[in-house]
Amino acid sequence: MIKITLPDGSVREYPKGTTSLQVAQSISEGLARNVLAAKVNSQVWDATRPLTEDGQVTLLTWNDAEGKQTMWHSSAHLMAEALEALYPGVKLGIGPPIENGFYYDVDFGATSVTTEDLPKIEAKMQELAAKKSEYLRKDVSKADALRYFTEKNDPYKLELIQDLPDGQITFYTQGHFTDLCRGPHIPNTGFIKAIKLMNVAGAYWRGNEKNKMLTRIYGITFPKDKELKEYLTVLEEAKKRDHRKLGKELELFHFSEKVGMGLPLWLPKGAALRERLIQFMQKAQMQAGYVQVATPHIAHKNLYVTSGHYEKYGKDSFQPIKTPQEGEEFFLKPMNCPHHCEIYKSSPRSYKDLPLRLAEFGTVYRYEQHGELHGLTRVRGFTQDDAHLFCRPDQVKEEFCKVIDLVLIVLNALDFRNYTAQISLRDKEDRSKYIGNEANWQLAEQAIIEAAAEKGLTTVTEYGEAAFYGPKLDFMVKDALGRKWQLGTIQVDYNLPERFELEYTGSDNQKHRPVMIHRAPFGSLERFIAVLIEHCAGNFPLWLTPDQVAILPISERFNEYAHQVLQLLNNYDIRGYVDDRDEKIGRKIRDNEMKKTPYMLIVGEKEVADKKVAVRKHSKGDEGVYSVEEFSNIIKTEIENDFKKGIATSEKETTHH
Repeated sequence: MIKITLPDGSVREYPKGTTSLQVAQSISEGLARNVLAAKVNSQVWDATRPLTEDGQVTLLTWNDAEGKQTMWHSSAHLMAEALEALYPGVKLGIGPPIENGFYYDVDFGATSVTTEDLPKIEAKMQELAAKKSEYLRKDVSKADALRYFTEKNDPYKLELIQDLPDGQITFYTQGHFTDLCRGPHIPNTGFIKAIKLMNVAGAYWRGNEKNKMLTRIYGITFPKDKELKEYLTVLEEAKKRDHRKLGKELELFHFSEKVGMGLPLWLPKGAALRERLIQFMQKAQMQAGYVQVATPHIAHKNLYVTSGHYEKYGKDSFQPIKTPQEGEEFFLKPMNCPHHCEIYKSSPRSYKDLPLRLAEFGTVYRYEQHGELHGLTRVRGFTQDDAHLFCRPDQVKEEFCKVIDLVLIVLNALDFRNYTAQISLRDKEDRSKYIGNEANWQLAEQAIIEAAAEKGLTTVTEYGEAAFYGPKLDFMVKDALGRKWQLGTIQVDYNLPERFELEYTGSDNQKHRPVMIHRAPFGSLERFIAVLIEHCAGNFPLWLTPDQVAILPISERFNEYAHQVLQLLNNYDIRGYVDDRDEKIGRKIRDNEMKKTPYMLIVGEKEVADKKVAVRKHSKGDEGVYSVEEFSNIIKTEIENDFKKGIATSEKETTHH
C-alpha cells in the first residue's frame, strides 16, 4: 500500500500502482470526469500514470492553469495527428502549449498551408477527438527512438533525440500518431470538445535564423463550446482595444523604420501622458523618502563585467560602441542598477545614512529579435521607473513591505484591482544560472516570503523565475479582459553589493555590506502604458488623460468665446482644446467621442449670453449647463475622488493585511 496526501491534508491508502484518476474516482465520479492531469510531489503527471510511492497528489481540472496547459499540449498532438492524416509525409518540429492555446512547427515540404486550410484541419481534429483515443506513455531507449524517427524520415525529431540522455526518453501515442514527448497528457482525446485554429506564421527551427523556416500553426481548445465562444468574443474586444490601434487613433506614439524597429517615438499627447505618470510616481516616491538621480545612457564595458550583466546578457545587448581609444568599449545601458551602485560608492556611508533610496526614470536598451517586437509591450529602448534601495540587513523586510505599499497605490490608482503576487525563486535543481552564495540567497528568499505574508497578498510561488542575482516578487495583473500581465517587480539582492564591494560603517565602527532592493512599480513605462491603454480601452482616468476637455463652438461666431473658456480652464489647470473646425456640431461631437475626450463643452448663443457652457460627458451624453468655475469644480472633485478611491483601497488593503 502507498499513502497519498491530498490538498486538504487528508491521507488515504491505496494499492501501489493506483493512478491519480483512480484516486479521483474513489472521491467522486463527477470529479474523475473532469480530471485532466495530476500534480504529484510538485510535478505534473498524466492522471493515468501509476503511483508507486507515498506522495502528495493534487488533481488538476480545467480550472487549474496546469490542467489547461496539459489539455493544450495534448491538443497540439491531436493537431499533429490530423496533419499527418491530411498531409502524408509532413515532418514535425515541436508542439508546446503556450499561455493561451498551443502551436506546432511543421515542415510541409513543397505544400503551402495557409489560413484558408485551417477549417479543414479543425474538422479533422474534431473527427479524431470524437474517437476518445487514449494518450499512452511509453519509455523508449535512445537507440529505439532514433530507429523509429529514422524510419519515419523526420530530421527534426532525430536532432532533438541526439540531445537527450538515454533512459530519459518517452513516446506518447494516441490513435495513429506517436510523438517524442516527456508529457504530461490528458487521459483521452474526448476531453477536447471545442477547437479553433487561430493563424499560420513562419518560425525558424529552434529559433535560429540560420535554420529552415517552418510553418507554425496556432490553435486553442476548450472542454465546452460555450467557453470557446466566450474566448472569441474577448478576442474581438481585444482587437478593438489593441494599444497599437488606439495609440495611432489617439495620437500617442509612432514607430519609424528610419529611427529603428522597437524604438518608440512619443507624440505630444503620448509624451504628456507619460510625463504625468512620471510626476505621479515622483510625488509618491518623494513622500516615501526617495531621492532622484540621473545616469548616462552608455557606460564602459567594465561596469557590466563587474555587475555580471555582460556575462549573462552580453549576447542580447546591442553590440559594443568602440571609441578612437584602442581597446576601449562602451555599451548602451541595459540596466540602471550598476550605475546606482557607483552612485552609492561616491561617498562613505554610515549605518545612520541607511536606507538610501535612489530613484531614476532611466532609459535602457536591449536587443530584442525582430520577431519578438510587439508595439510598446516588447521594444528595444524603454524607460524603467527604477529605484534601488540600499539598506542594512535588519531593514530589508520593512523596506520591502513599504515598496509593496507603493506598488498597491499605483495599481489601485489606475484601477488594476485583480492581481496576484508571484514569488519568483531559484530553480530547485539547476543553480548554475545564478550568482552569489547560498546563505545570501536563503536570506533574500525568506525576506520576500515573509513580507508577502505580512501584507496578506494573494501569492503563487514559481521556482526558476528568479533574476540571476536574486529572488523577486512580480505583480501579475489581470486587465479588464482577464488577460494576465507582469507589471511591477521588487527584487532582493545580496550579490551586487558584494560584486561592487559596497560598504557602510556600522554602529560597531566596522565595515558591513548593505543589501540592495531593486524595484519598479510600473516596470517599463512603455509596457505599462500599453497595458493601461488596453485595460481602459483608451478611456484614461481623468487626471491622466492628455486632453480632459474639448470646447465645441456651434459656429465660427462663437470661436472667440470658446477660446476665452479655454483660457479660463487653463487657469484651473484643466487641459483641453477648441475644436473650431468648419464642421456641423453633430460631426464635432462624433469625432470627439472617437477621440475619447472625457468632456465636451458646447458653446452657442445662449451659453455666450449666460457666460456658461453646456457639458456633455464621453459615452454618457448631456450633463447640464454650468459656469466655467462650476465645471472646474466638477473636474477637480472627480479627480480627487479617483485618487482617494485608489489610495483608500491601498490603505484599506494594507491595514486589513
